[in-house]
Amino acid sequence: MGRIFEKRKYKMFARFAKMSKAFNRIGKEIEIAVKAGGPDPKGNPRLRICIQNAKSVNMPKDRVEAAIKRASNKDTSGYVEIVYEGYAPHGVAVMVETATDNQNRTVASVRHIFSKYGGTLGNAGSISFMFEHKGLFKIDRTKVADVESFELELIDFGLDEMSAEDDFIYIYTAFQDFGTMQKALEERGIEVTSSELQYLPTNMKELNDEQQTEVNELLEALEEDDDVQSVYHSMA
Repeated sequence: MGRIFEKRKYKMFARFAKMSKAFNRIGKEIEIAVKAGGPDPKGNPRLRICIQNAKSVNMPKDRVEAAIKRASNKDTSGYVEIVYEGYAPHGVAVMVETATDNQNRTVASVRHIFSKYGGTLGNAGSISFMFEHKGLFKIDRTKVADVESFELELIDFGLDEMSAEDDFIYIYTAFQDFGTMQKALEERGIEVTSSELQYLPTNMKELNDEQQTEVNELLEALEEDDDVQSVYHSMA
């Protein structure tokens, strides 16, 4: 086996770790959605989004159902969503979305990671003005017969930007138009592959290779934390 097996093993284990992280992230999102709007997807738009996203990463149906059942149990406290803001080395702005059942543990862990890798955890509002909060819908191109007409039609429902790349169409909306766009797509029978809210930087910071490596170490450590859902940054 030797070196070839080691390379294949690394890729295989990395893929499994990524899948596990995705399943855990979506499982938390499902529990939060159920706590907020109930366990019936028909009456809970946020839960419908979570189930769509679960399908997009091939999350087993029994795990989805288990997350819904857990959240439906009144004895469970559930998760709280918290966004942390800070700077990575070389002035790179970072937004960290978390879902936690223990806020003290999470803030201590996030602060430790920033400090360990040469960054600084900031106060709420100290970084967020550098980002735009956007909604993103990903759709299979085969679901749309006429892309240009489709784009014009969605302008009335909050379309901010649309692009067609490879086999998918990407629709961006302002944060406040996310629900309106979701409803418009559902009413037109357009099946969404995945959808989410993202923080997009208004300005990107150019770094050399060595500096990028330093920043990536911090970003990767944050992404590996069990309480972290998503990490956004301004590094080009």
